[in-house]
Amino acid sequence: MSSSTKQYRAIWISDTHLGTRGCKTGFLLDFLRNCESEYLYLVGDIVDGWQLKKSWYWPQAHNDVVQKVLRKVRKGTQVYYIPGNHDAAFRDYVGMQFGGISVVQEAIHETADGRRLLVLHGDQFDGVMQYTPWLAHLGDGAYTFTLWLNQVFNQLRAKLGYPYWSLSAYLKHKVKNAVSFISSYEKAIADEARRRKVDGVVCGHIHHPEMRQIDGIWYYNDGDWVESCTALVETWDGSLQILHWADYPQLLPQLLETPAEAVALSADELL
Repeated sequence: MSSSTKQYRAIWISDTHLGTRGCKTGFLLDFLRNCESEYLYLVGDIVDGWQLKKSWYWPQAHNDVVQKVLRKVRKGTQVYYIPGNHDAAFRDYVGMQFGGISVVQEAIHETADGRRLLVLHGDQFDGVMQYTPWLAHLGDGAYTFTLWLNQVFNQLRAKLGYPYWSLSAYLKHKVKNAVSFISSYEKAIADEARRRKVDGVVCGHIHHPEMRQIDGIWYYNDGDWVESCTALVETWDGSLQILHWADYPQLLPQLLETPAEAVALSADELL
């Protein structure tokens, strides 16, 4: 284990969208190489079944992400997979294990300082997903185009020596309706946590990393790996924080310029 490896009690990641060109696989692999934990929660939309049904895209780097997670299991990490809307097919396997990874509908995580956190993807609190799923699929197409534009934009920034910056996230949070949607989503999930009599909730789905209290309930969103490249982590004293991994890698320009399929693990890292 490298001396630079970061050790955490728990890690939450979601919305990696493996199987799409929008997945920031370089950042994700760099994160998985450099962070270890006792618990790892995969909080939905890890694999993008929607896009894979349209056209198959699965480069070696995406397979390396899967292998890296399996390696963590072999090293003793407890890994829980909570399917989301893009990988909803895995909900048929709730209660089963694959390669030591437990597939669960949701989870309750108790922090080192005794707080109980409900862990779920969160798509069931998205009104668009629940009542107009066709609109969600339509919006997904527009979102995919925006992510492509974001990739081109950041490749140009890298060539000019500038760091990664999410154009898609910026545009989303400048739109009034998007801001209103996020606020409603956060409140709905916080209300559910209160109803369940837990101290807080960890979710994903909306690609908006956040941690704050909503009427006494801790709300944590671990973000995503197509825009913000973020993870939620718990330290050994029970405190939680969001890591913005685009701010961490020493080889940032290379990660931005290298196509995802060219970023692969070495053989010893896969063992």
